[in-house]
Amino acid sequence: MRITMLGTGHAMVSECYNTCFLLTENDRNFLVDGGGGNTILRQLKYAGYRCSDISDIFVTHKHIDHLLGVIWVIRTICQSIAQGITAMEVNVYAHEELIGLIGDLLEKLLWREQWKKAGGHIHFIAVEDGGIRNILGRNTTFFDIGSVKEKQFGFCMELDSGKKLTCCGDESFHPCAGAYVENSEWLMHEAYCLYSQADLFSPYEKHHSTVKEACETAERFGVKNLILYHTEDRNLKERKKLYGEEGSRYFHGKLYIPDDLEVISI
Repeated sequence: MRITMLGTGHAMVSECYNTCFLLTENDRNFLVDGGGGNTILRQLKYAGYRCSDISDIFVTHKHIDHLLGVIWVIRTICQSIAQGITAMEVNVYAHEELIGLIGDLLEKLLWREQWKKAGGHIHFIAVEDGGIRNILGRNTTFFDIGSVKEKQFGFCMELDSGKKLTCCGDESFHPCAGAYVENSEWLMHEAYCLYSQADLFSPYEKHHSTVKEACETAERFGVKNLILYHTEDRNLKERKKLYGEEGSRYFHGKLYIPDDLEVISI
């Protein structure tokens, strides 16, 4: 399995794309969020994928920097289906309220005949806290991350030999996610900025973490590999170095600070 980080930035970045990624195994692709616009199409192209390569999509929450790119991906898939280029089926996962919003947007924004021809191939699946779905041939448990801003879900995917990959969404850690985070082989966690720059970027008022807090969480719960994302973009050329230096003081596993389009093998 591999992770392709299509974007690594927070909502208001301009030097990189908003956080979203692709999980790939055995030629099947699972898209998690879509960023804030049609730049997702460029990111997929540069990563060597087409929208029609995606079989499953999960939208963590309804903030525009996570949702709107998904609308573009589904629009592109629907166009291919309506034109007879593909007859693929796509599963779209999100919590119940968000599923309703996505369906409403697609019905109102897509060309009516296109949606009429292709809509039946797009399957909307509402997830619940603790609900399990099979994605990429692996049991995947969705969980409410305990957001105080907007209802948001993460997921925990079973890997080989009892290991697991856990994605905590884009807010600071809440104890309700502890059972999923604990002993994760891989943890994906937001880190809005360096702790040393918290006064500059004000992560706490947005309910985000710094590198320090994300790394402390991973260390406390016995995580082996930690991937940090959803960051500021003030100094991308030095981000990997600076985040790595701060993070290594609090986390002693393998720390990843990926750039856009970077691929991580898991």
